[in-house]
Order: sequence, then C-alpha cells, then structure tokens
Amino acid sequence: MGRWFGGGGLLLLALFMLVGFLRADVDASAPATLVAVLIGVGLPAFGGVALIARPGARRRLARRREELRRQTLEAEVLRLAGRHGGRLTVVEVVTELAVDADDAKQVLDALMVGGLAEIEVTDSGMLVYTFRDVASLPHKSSARGLLE
Repeated sequence: MGRWFGGGGLLLLALFMLVGFLRADVDASAPATLVAVLIGVGLPAFGGVALIARPGARRRLARRREELRRQTLEAEVLRLAGRHGGRLTVVEVVTELAVDADDAKQVLDALMVGGLAEIEVTDSGMLVYTFRDVASLPHKSSARGLLE
C-alpha cells in the first residue's frame, strides 16, 4: 500500500514539474534545460513507475528469508551432528535447536536427499540420521594426495 502512495506521489511530482517547465519562459532546446527536465521530471517519473510496477517484491523477499532460514537450520544441524559424533535423531534436533518436530524432520530429510546423511534404524524402531562425512572430520589432518 505504501509503494502505491509513494509511486503516486512521485508521479504527481513529475507531472507538476512538467507543467512548470512547459509554462516556463525558457529555451526548450538548450542542453541545460533538457538536463533539468530529465532530472526534474524523468527521475521522479521513473521512480514512481518503478515503485508501482515492481511485481512480487514482497513474495521474493519472503522466499529469500525462508531460504536463508532453511540454510541456517541446515548449518546448525550439521554443527550439532559434529558435536554428537555424526549421529542425530529428530528429538535431539528439536531439543537442542528449539525447532518443531516437522521442521527438524524436514531439514534432516533434506540433508539425506542431498547426500549428506543416511538413515539407520535402531532395534526399537528409532530413526537415526548418520552423517558419515561429519563423523570423519577429525581424521582430515591425515589426508594425503590422491596419487600418493
């Protein structure tokens, strides 16, 4: 709603400035006059149209926020997996990261689909997400070249 008022205000300003230039007693072909018209009329008109016409800016912002939230949660889950020896359950993610069970399950499943985790099942039926790469991080100092 605010962008409509802002855009409309800028368009009215551009119209007011255009009327002022048309009624002024100036040489319309002078370069200084053309630059003044461009700045005084063109910039507010462009800004007004840009404010009114930009489609879906709020939706893009909401999508970007959700994507950043998801990426942050994935990073926190991976950090948590590092503290738990590369093995996590949904309950551990829920209790330590203060997210609901659905979000925890979604992020764990997304990491599994992305190839960063595997699911194992205990004898009692509990799902355990295993992060083999995270569990192997302490051994990275012993890495050698592929041809060695």
